Amino acid sequence: MALSPMDVTQFAAVDAARAARMLSEVRSAKLSGGRAPLAPRPVIEQSWDRVLRSGVDPEHDFRSGLLAPEEVRRRREASALRHVLPVLREGLLSVADVAHHIMVVADDEGRVLWREGSARVLRKADVLGFELGADWREEVVGTNGIGTPAVTRRPVQVFASEHFVRSQATWTCAGAPITDPRSGRLLGVVDVSGPLETMHPATLAWVDSVARLAEARLRELHVRSLERLRAVAAPVLARLDGRALVADREGWTAAVTGMPYLDRVVLPKSPVAGTRWLPGFGACTVEPLGEGWLVRAAGGPVPRGAARIVLDLGQPRRWSVRVLGGAEDWARELSPRHAELLYLLAVHRAGRSAAELAEDVFGDPARTVTVRAEMSRVRRYLGAYLEHRPYRFCEDAEVEVVLPDDPRGLLPHSTAPAVAERRAGALPAP
Repeated sequence: MALSPMDVTQFAAVDAARAARMLSEVRSAKLSGGRAPLAPRPVIEQSWDRVLRSGVDPEHDFRSGLLAPEEVRRRREASALRHVLPVLREGLLSVADVAHHIMVVADDEGRVLWREGSARVLRKADVLGFELGADWREEVVGTNGIGTPAVTRRPVQVFASEHFVRSQATWTCAGAPITDPRSGRLLGVVDVSGPLETMHPATLAWVDSVARLAEARLRELHVRSLERLRAVAAPVLARLDGRALVADREGWTAAVTGMPYLDRVVLPKSPVAGTRWLPGFGACTVEPLGEGWLVRAAGGPVPRGAARIVLDLGQPRRWSVRVLGGAEDWARELSPRHAELLYLLAVHRAGRSAAELAEDVFGDPARTVTVRAEMSRVRRYLGAYLEHRPYRFCEDAEVEVVLPDDPRGLLPHSTAPAVAERRAGALPAP
């Protein structure tokens, strides 16, 4: 029976044992350089390639050491994921327990912070090192339902020998990333795992839908926090003349006076009270107010001119843009989409139209509305250094791109055709 890569998980629901044997042959062929009975799914093959470059031993699992219980507690208390645990439990645990699965929630570094579900399966997970405080990054333990979604930034199901390390081949895992709706930063991954025979092809869609509900809950909490801050800001702004706004600690605007409404202002990474220069806003004074900041414009012009812009894509999951040599040096962490767009503009210094960026990112030049919306968000913090029609960095800006040591690790989450082409060709930085 000939199967395409996309058929495997469907076939596994009917004959899990046979599908597992077939995937074991595929894995063995990949590792030995032999001919496989079928091609691995693209998301799995790309993960195997990354793991091979990381030097993970496919025949022996490696455990980097558990976090101490005190550190697990500290991370739990610091993680925004604690706010969505009720959503995850309600959506996943009742079914997971009956289906002999467990729910695992890990932070953005792949550390397991919560585990709940079938007691029998939890004991089996202990044998695999799937314990509280364990490190399940892809580059440490190979392809898996926590580390791989964290890299790709999309839901991934890993079935049987699609796991890179042999000891994990008796399991099936389905994980989905959870991102912070305020910043686009990865908060962690929720995963449902269990023995091979409990696998179902609908598990991935189920886990992903609950992860999206968790993100919706985070958005709701953010809106409520802005409403509280707005109530604090109203009497303060009413007494002020000139341009001013109140923003939360992430820079999201709660209220403004004397100026058009801005969704967001770029605050320093660790803001302190005093005189500051904020991109797109100019010289201003910054003061703490409630759970946010009061920003008052000093009235001076927004500086432009020569600057050095460093687009740092060298870290696996933390991309940033830094502006050096302007009125004040500053940096901002980038969402996956903004990292893609700014990389493409750095590659094409002459500029790209909305249609060209749509072709680059989506393979569809008609998706200009999406591109324009995203570029509008980019220009809110980098507008002093970007032109449009076409979109491009201003001519007097020096742009430097920092790539991973292995260029094949460029934006590993990205499925943008233009990025994938450069990643496959291991092209140097512009």
